[in-house]
Amino acid sequence: MTAKIFKNTFLVGLFVLLLCAAVFFGLQYTQTKEETYDALKQEAVYAAHGLSMSGAEYLKTLDAEHRITWIAADGSVLYDNQYGSKVADQSEFPEVADALSAGEGHSIRRSQTAGADTVYYAVRCEDGTVLRLCRSVGTMRYALVTVSPVLWVAVLVLLVSGALAFRVAHQILEPVNTLDLDHPDASKTYSEIAPLVERIEEQNLTIREREEELGRQQREFSALTDSMSEGFLLLDRSGIVLTSNRSARDLMPECVPEADFASIAGADAAGAVKDALSGKRAEITLADGDRRVRLIANPVMTDGRLSGAVILTLDVTEQEQREALRREFSANVSHELKTPLTSISGFAELLMRGMVSPDMTAEFAEDIYKESSRMIALVDDIIKLSKLDENAVAPDWVDVDLYDLSENVLDSLRASAATRNVQLALTGDHAAVRGDWRILNEMVYNLCDNAIKYNREGGEATVEIAQDADAVRLTVRDTGIGIPYAHRNRVFERFYRVDKSHSRENGGTGLGLSIVKHGAQIHGARIELESEVDVGTRITLVFPAKNGK
Repeated sequence: MTAKIFKNTFLVGLFVLLLCAAVFFGLQYTQTKEETYDALKQEAVYAAHGLSMSGAEYLKTLDAEHRITWIAADGSVLYDNQYGSKVADQSEFPEVADALSAGEGHSIRRSQTAGADTVYYAVRCEDGTVLRLCRSVGTMRYALVTVSPVLWVAVLVLLVSGALAFRVAHQILEPVNTLDLDHPDASKTYSEIAPLVERIEEQNLTIREREEELGRQQREFSALTDSMSEGFLLLDRSGIVLTSNRSARDLMPECVPEADFASIAGADAAGAVKDALSGKRAEITLADGDRRVRLIANPVMTDGRLSGAVILTLDVTEQEQREALRREFSANVSHELKTPLTSISGFAELLMRGMVSPDMTAEFAEDIYKESSRMIALVDDIIKLSKLDENAVAPDWVDVDLYDLSENVLDSLRASAATRNVQLALTGDHAAVRGDWRILNEMVYNLCDNAIKYNREGGEATVEIAQDADAVRLTVRDTGIGIPYAHRNRVFERFYRVDKSHSRENGGTGLGLSIVKHGAQIHGARIELESEVDVGTRITLVFPAKNGK
């Protein structure tokens, strides 16, 4: 800007100076020309008078610096002090023709004999001849040289003008160059740029407001995406990560802004993103150890043009596990129901066809009853487990004394224990927990029922209640067949049996410990399992002393 102001100011000064010089020299030239004509006229008049008085001899006495030509009326040269009478006819020259007709004449032209621009002046003498004097333009230039000092003054003025222009430009722009754009102050500058400063203040205010709004939106967006359990990534059209949330960074720690997604992701994920960046939706499931992650990549369109891609990652491990459990559950239920139904159908068919003797009818009817009871128990357990899974029934939270509850459960199982010659015992003290009595009763019943079913003949099943400052413990201990170490982590799965033949023999459904596990989860309890083959099993439910229900 300084250079532009300096240039414009300097050019204006130069133009004005050149214009003044042109006008000055034009006037000087005109004045010099007029003075030359006047001087030549005066000299010509004097010379003509002397010629008429003294004849041609007078012309020889004149100053030889100027060319003097005496021309006859017919245009022939009578005398020329520089070229003699060899000069050609002069009647065609305008100053001679004017002098012959009007008495005087003048002109400026390039002399063919002298080879230079020349001023001519001619006057008619009394005898009709013409006397012409001329002076070369060089004489006029000499007159102009006399004003050459003015040129040096002009150059000096031009230099001074340039210096002043530079200084003025610097002074004009100094308030602008030193202006604090973040905090402009109109009082520290001159009035001409005060509107500019005020406009900058308005723009700064607008920019700050927009920055605050963008910052607020960014914080809201970050808070929203970071609170998502799903991973979220936004890529530009080149596949560079623009933003990512915490879940995405937990899954792929390298997916930070400005990272190239293709270089940090696997081939499958990179292929899905490539499809999205080509305008197609892509969805794949990735394996990450025991985890299963579903990646969904969608193209982002802006004004009808592809501008990037948005990626969502969802942890579907639990979903797939549940799906696998559902398939396994359906298969197990079908199998468990098919077995008693097949038996019932076979017994019924034999009875229908009269293929059973009268003394065997009661035995067949008993088998049908047992299989039906087993099927009913299985359906009941499935219904209970489904309700626990789906929270179909809201728990009725009350204070439950585990000692009293266990005593009731053992009383209901004494007949079953007697058939297997199993001794039941209850030890410990009264201890209350906050829970649902029905669910707790079902949990204790299943533990005690298993302790009886999988016990040895003449064994013992003991329930112990203990309480300390941190927890209430309910332990069911038996002296039965025990659980092999390899099966301990799976006994709480649905329909899982260590010894399937023994379970069917005892009428087990394979859902008892699954019900215990879900009930413990509802009550915030922890399950501890200890077992040794042919020695016995001990299962402990650890309830928090205060579970906040």
